Amino acid sequence: MRKDGRKGLGAVLLAGVGLLATACGDASPAAPAPRRPLYFDVKGLLTRQVEQLDRRHAAVTKRVSLRGGALETVRVPAVKWNDELQILFQADINKAALRGAYAVDSVVLPTGAVRRTYTRRPGQPNAPVAQLSVVQQGAVPQEVAATIEQDNPLFSAQKQLRFQLQNGQLSHYEVQGTQKLVLFDTLRYSAAGQVE
Repeated sequence: MRKDGRKGLGAVLLAGVGLLATACGDASPAAPAPRRPLYFDVKGLLTRQVEQLDRRHAAVTKRVSLRGGALETVRVPAVKWNDELQILFQADINKAALRGAYAVDSVVLPTGAVRRTYTRRPGQPNAPVAQLSVVQQGAVPQEVAATIEQDNPLFSAQKQLRFQLQNGQLSHYEVQGTQKLVLFDTLRYSAAGQVE
């Protein structure tokens, strides 16, 4: 400060710049609120299920068949649930590129539950999920089913995924599918798991 009581021009400018920086949000901007999923949140549901199953140290009895062969059954006591359910995550249709890619239809079932069906609109090459069906009793999902299709000049595949929940917890899941590589026979497979 000068002897006559006035601040020097440099001090005023520095104070002004400091105030301007503070007013303009020198601190990092607040993160935008997470966008609410446009469609049913399969990924969120499965992520919560993986956390619950890991906490419970749940086991699973699996039944697998490959190429139409005999059904093999095995009990797996220690399961890496994120890996085990990874194929079900493919039913997620809430990617930014898929906004508007699905038509939605709802019907009330005789039990009072609601089945909401998401059907891929024509001309959506980036949408591998052809159809997703969700049965809910109130806000509690009971069953999720999806048809996934992939088709290109070298490879084609179709999968039917389905999983069921009881009291908000995963109880059963299954996958049936076919895949065909150019110059190779079609491979058919099925796998199902009963959570214990």
